[in-house]
Amino acid sequence: MTQHQTQQKLKTDGIEDTMSRPSLVARAMQRVIDGAEGLNLKYSSVGNPPVFDKSVFPWASEVEAEWKLIRAELDQVLVRKGDLPAFHEITSEVRSISNDQNWKTFLLCGYGIRCQEAIRQCPETWRILQKIPGLKSAMFSIFEPGKHLPPHRGPYNGVLRFHLGLMVPDEPDKIGIRVDDQICHWTEGQALIFDDAYEHEAWNHSDKVRVVLFVDFEKPTKFPANLTNKSVLKLSVFTPFIQEGYKAHKAWEKVFYGGGQHHR
Repeated sequence: MTQHQTQQKLKTDGIEDTMSRPSLVARAMQRVIDGAEGLNLKYSSVGNPPVFDKSVFPWASEVEAEWKLIRAELDQVLVRKGDLPAFHEITSEVRSISNDQNWKTFLLCGYGIRCQEAIRQCPETWRILQKIPGLKSAMFSIFEPGKHLPPHRGPYNGVLRFHLGLMVPDEPDKIGIRVDDQICHWTEGQALIFDDAYEHEAWNHSDKVRVVLFVDFEKPTKFPANLTNKSVLKLSVFTPFIQEGYKAHKAWEKVFYGGGQHHR
C-alpha cells in the first residue's frame, strides 16, 4: 500500500470515529473533510512522514530552550493532579480508546476556545506557545503509571502533533509511542513531532507519572490546500464533539476554580 493510499484509509477510519452520528450534517462534513485531506496530502509543504525531523520546524528548538519554565508551571498544576479531569470526561470522542482515570489533561486552548483561568495559571507556558505557527490546541497530557492507549488514528490530517517531554521517567523500555512502524521515546526538554493521522499508540508501563505538553498545530500546506485547510479548522469549532467538550470543560472549570466564566 502506498503512503497516499495508507493516509486515504487512515482519514476514512478516523472520521468514522469522530463523525459517528448518521446525520445529513455529519455526512456532508465528512465529504468536505475527505476532499480537504486529499489536498493536504498532495500540497503538503513538509511531506507526509509519520514522524518528522524536528529541524523542519525551526520554532521547535525555541520552545525546547524554555522548557524548564513550562515544567515549573506544570509542577504547580500537579499539586492538584487528583482534581484534574480524565481526558474522556472532557472529550467524548476518546472514550473508545480511554475510559479510566489514568489519562488526565489540563487544557489551555482548543480549536478556537481559550481556557482563561488555565492561561492565567500558566502565563509562561502560554507565552511560549505563541511561538508555534498555526497553534490549534494545547494541554498538559498526563499518563498515570500503567496507562496504555491502544492503536488509534486522529480524525483529520490537517494538523500535526507536537509533544514536549516535561516529566519523563528514564525508562525507555517501559515508556514510548509507536507512530505507524516507528517507535519513539520522549525525553525531558525534547520535542517529538508526528502526524496523528497515522495509526499510533502510546504507553507508560513504569510506576511513575509521564507528562508531555501536547499541541496540535496547522499542517503547513501550499495553495489551494492552505485555504481549504484553514476553512475546515475554523469550522471544526462548530462540530458536536468540540461543542460538547467545551461545555464539559466549562462545567469542570466552575468546580475547579470556584465558579465564574473562564472561556472567551
